[in-house]
Amino acid sequence: QKALCAYYTAEEELQASGLRSAMSQELPGYMIPSYFVQLERLPLTPNGKIDRKALPAPEGGASGSEYTAPRTPLEAKLVRIWQEVLGAATVGVKDNFFDLGGHSLRATTLVSKIHKELNVDFPLRDVFTCSTVEDMAQAIARMEEGSYSSIPVIEERDYYPLSSAQKRLFILNQLEGAELSYNMPGAMLLEGALDRQRFEEAFRGLIARHETLRTGFEMVNGEAVQRVYPQADFAVEHVQAREEEAGEVVRQFVRAFNLSKPPLLRVGLVELAEERHILMFDMHHIVSDGVSMDVLIEEFVRLYSEEELEPLRIQYKDYAAWQQSEAQQEQLKRQEAYWLDQFQGELPVLEMPTDYARPAMQSYEGHALQFFIDAQKSEGLKRLAAENGATLYMVLLAAYTILLHKYTGQQDLIVGTPIAGRNHGDVQPLIGMFVNTLVIRSYPSGEKTFLDYLKEVKETTLGAYEHQNYPFEELVDKVRVARDLSRNPLFDTMFTLQNTENKEIRLPGLQLTPYPSEEIVSKFDLSLDVTEIGGGLEYILEYATALYKRETVERLAKHFEHLLEAIVNDPGAKIAAFGLLTAEEKEQIQHAFNPAIPELLPEKTFHRLFEEQAARTPEATAVMYEDKQLSYGELNERANRLASTLRGGGIGRESIVGILADRSVDLLVGVMAVWKAGGAYVPLDPEYPAD
Repeated sequence: QKALCAYYTAEEELQASGLRSAMSQELPGYMIPSYFVQLERLPLTPNGKIDRKALPAPEGGASGSEYTAPRTPLEAKLVRIWQEVLGAATVGVKDNFFDLGGHSLRATTLVSKIHKELNVDFPLRDVFTCSTVEDMAQAIARMEEGSYSSIPVIEERDYYPLSSAQKRLFILNQLEGAELSYNMPGAMLLEGALDRQRFEEAFRGLIARHETLRTGFEMVNGEAVQRVYPQADFAVEHVQAREEEAGEVVRQFVRAFNLSKPPLLRVGLVELAEERHILMFDMHHIVSDGVSMDVLIEEFVRLYSEEELEPLRIQYKDYAAWQQSEAQQEQLKRQEAYWLDQFQGELPVLEMPTDYARPAMQSYEGHALQFFIDAQKSEGLKRLAAENGATLYMVLLAAYTILLHKYTGQQDLIVGTPIAGRNHGDVQPLIGMFVNTLVIRSYPSGEKTFLDYLKEVKETTLGAYEHQNYPFEELVDKVRVARDLSRNPLFDTMFTLQNTENKEIRLPGLQLTPYPSEEIVSKFDLSLDVTEIGGGLEYILEYATALYKRETVERLAKHFEHLLEAIVNDPGAKIAAFGLLTAEEKEQIQHAFNPAIPELLPEKTFHRLFEEQAARTPEATAVMYEDKQLSYGELNERANRLASTLRGGGIGRESIVGILADRSVDLLVGVMAVWKAGGAYVPLDPEYPAD
């Protein structure tokens, strides 16, 4: 855990909190030290430079507040739990959880640990309001102890039930075109001396350790079930390739799984040179999720390094059976009321303008676009979050829904967002599918200010976090959303902020770095995936190629950046005031699409000007509709004939003439004729009722 530390001397004692607030006027948050250490004098080396080795190790509150040690046994326990969750060496009871690097994912882990170790159901919402150990201890003291129930180990059987998430993935896997959309591939570059035998043994060890990697999925008596096999056929696929072929080899490695045949894990090794390999792995989402990938890599490293791993108390099948048990279903019933209340009434369908018509069956082909927002800009977003008691996730979600509102004009929007779903302490070390999808419904409208809207989004997301155990699959069944094979149920766009704990990976004698590989699937129309990297934010916009062209998505990305900048500059402004257009686009609209034209002389009517044009260019095409077209001469002649008929029928100045016609060439003839006769026309839609 790297941290910034300031050592300083002063003529009097200076409080860290004062220094911190003075620095925050000048510096972005990531440049403000976590620790402040006042010294009588700075230690120097014999030649007068600062002696860094002689500087004392920092102690005290890492958030820059005055360090206050725990004063009660409860505070001491909380400090220890915080240290485990935050990876911080020192936590004072007045330190703020979010100043120490806390975020929604860590807050969920914190609540789970408090539940396990203190037997208390501490609401996630309260982590935001009681964000110091001192406040948390007082809140917990007021609560009664609940009972922490561990997940029981189920007796051995031939088959076991599926968890809710697995049921959904099992069905999705049957859809045409979706064969690869739930693969979870990855690749890493290995540089150094590789022991192939140890490499393969490490993966065999993982398969022996985690039953999920020996699990197949099949139908028994019309019910989808999982079967755990005592062992699974596994071999690393070895390939030799040149550097320029490597990208294609990595792409070809991703192929469909047969869910009934474990392991649903594939591992390949591409040899580029004697000490240069690419490790490729691919798992099916039904047995894995993002946190599982971290567990897999971390345990692989430990097994390759010939470390002993602590045996697992439970396996995924135990969790699945526990989730489907009566006691758990009872709890979920209580959460259900919250979600049904959120999704009452008519549910909106996102009406984004697309480049192509939506196919009848959802196509899973996609591409991704990457862009980066530097530390300075992202710092403004983080500061905005901190000042409003929100998280970066909430600010970005609010901004993303405003972007969608600007594109669609809709004031009722639904966005999907994944949540780790591991809020029971027992499941932390398991590989398996725990991720749940939360569906956030928000109401952006022009007259709200961004800050008011952010408050609404914060309330909605906290409510969703508190009821996060309720499976998305159940919600889809309960709200009876009309099944439409061309769309994902309930929402068409996904928003994710990745702050999973990516640890540095070290192997004996080997250096590991991620190997870039492009995903060619998109599970939704649009997905925005944001990751915090080196102080800045990396955005990946994944889009369905059946709906959007690349340049459309590039423009959307630019508009999002522009919107974020506008929000940071003036968060108190109304949503209607935020523009999306860049300076170049405004210029284009001004000049390219609306070229300056000389003022027309007002004394000539439109049809007189038209007649002059017809005299100048009688052969030029004046109007086209479908397969019919008329030249200026023909249009003028037909309009004259009809005008004289109208005049004969008594039409003149102040007359109003109804025109009942579908869009056609004739409609334009009618309009011109009415004007030439001196009247005014009223278009009538043939779709209107007869009366």
